[in-house]
Amino acid sequence: MLAWASAQIHCQFHASESRVALPPPDTSRQDVQAESETVFVPNRGERGQCILSTPPKILFCDLRLDPGESKTYSYCETLPVDGPPSFRGQAVKYVYKLTIGCQRVNSPIQLLRVPFRVLVLHGLQDYQLPQDEAVAPSNPFLEDEEGSKKDSRLADLATELLMVATSRRSLHLYNISNSRGKVAAFGIFKTVYKIGEEVVGTFNFSAGDIPCLQYSVSLQTEERVQEAFQRRRGQPVSYSTHARHQESCLHTSRTSFSLPIPLSSAPGFSTHIVSLKWRLHFEFVTAREAVELQGASSSGGQAEAVSWTGVEQVEVDTFSWDLPIKVLPTNPLLASYVSQFSRCSTLTI
Repeated sequence: MLAWASAQIHCQFHASESRVALPPPDTSRQDVQAESETVFVPNRGERGQCILSTPPKILFCDLRLDPGESKTYSYCETLPVDGPPSFRGQAVKYVYKLTIGCQRVNSPIQLLRVPFRVLVLHGLQDYQLPQDEAVAPSNPFLEDEEGSKKDSRLADLATELLMVATSRRSLHLYNISNSRGKVAAFGIFKTVYKIGEEVVGTFNFSAGDIPCLQYSVSLQTEERVQEAFQRRRGQPVSYSTHARHQESCLHTSRTSFSLPIPLSSAPGFSTHIVSLKWRLHFEFVTAREAVELQGASSSGGQAEAVSWTGVEQVEVDTFSWDLPIKVLPTNPLLASYVSQFSRCSTLTI
């Protein structure tokens, strides 16, 4: 015999004490569940702050089950469009959980927390549905059906916006130079990507005047705490590397690289506490003087083969360059393939 069961979604915010300075918490609010074991407080005992929560919904009351009998209940909730995405960074974390509380008669309440991932497409709330659908007559007795149609239209709209934003291709060319001259020409076909796509770029070193010995490209995220919440003024930005390509390119005329954007990563976003941006970080090693072919040549008929050996010492210069890119969320079904969350959770009461 079960007294009741309720469900609620909440987002817990965690901040690093060494990086983020938060205002003192509101001590006027007390945990009522500490005094009463029959009150449903989903985030009781959780670390951090609850920055978002949906209204609790009652799944059932006074449920009596015979031995071997089972009952199934469905739960549906709409998340606010202004919430942050799921994110685990060096300064902050945003963690979403679905909490289900259940209580047997004359027994303490038991909580089951199911973590899940949220992807946010910023700007979706600015788009309006077509007028012919928005003013269509609604049947109050078909509320669930009409709601599902609206949700499907929003999902289709989000997919369409992602496809339009990430399918535009236009060659962007950049001349890479240092203080001594031009090193190479870099080309990239787009700067807006979805999570799971690959960032592809090409180099043309034959267009440069300075010999390049080696280059590396890193796909990085930039986590920046907003100035009002920085622990100390001018504190450094946190960088995380998700993929890296390194190549020796002496006497190479053309080459390319491909860096995958992990499906488990978070898209770029910004809140009043922290912002996350993506970039390509380039590092180049160039020679100060021309590196000539050295070695012995052997003649065999009309053709002449040259065995090149590297020089023992080369005076080099190093420099770096950053190219900002934009990373948007992907289809949630695609992102769920790499989810580490269990598909089934059990609560024992």
